[in-house]
Amino acid sequence: VSVALVEQPWRVAGKKIAPAPSTLDTGWRALWPALEKAGLPIVAGGRSAGARVACRTGRELGAKAVLALSFPLHTPGKPERSKADELLAVGVPTLIVQGGRDPFGRPEEFPELPAEMELVTVPYGDHGFGLPKSADLDEPAALALITGAVADWLPRALA
Repeated sequence: VSVALVEQPWRVAGKKIAPAPSTLDTGWRALWPALEKAGLPIVAGGRSAGARVACRTGRELGAKAVLALSFPLHTPGKPERSKADELLAVGVPTLIVQGGRDPFGRPEEFPELPAEMELVTVPYGDHGFGLPKSADLDEPAALALITGAVADWLPRALA
């Protein structure tokens, strides 16, 4: 596989809050032709706002699958402002990896997912998969859980 790490312009500029979703999607669409050049199947993915971008644009751009790390299901403390519609509309195989104590949406807050979607929980993980010192899981074990889940899912998603 090939991997392209794309840092959103707002992050490069040092901002802490992402711009409007349409602005993020425009930037993602603009770089897609460079990703397609290799001729390999593309798995669109991202973390947090990037996961939302991948979910909103993946099928439209021809991604074979979507990897959503720390999908922000809602603003912390505002579960009534759900972004589940973006997630449920993906339409391609999707792996969601979510921290067990993510304030943007704990795994048990997710709606029932369609068959082509899988949800993996990182116990005790926050929105950045950080772990409290009291967790019975350390960072190497959490990373192994994440990478193992992706490595297991990827061949099935691309089959």
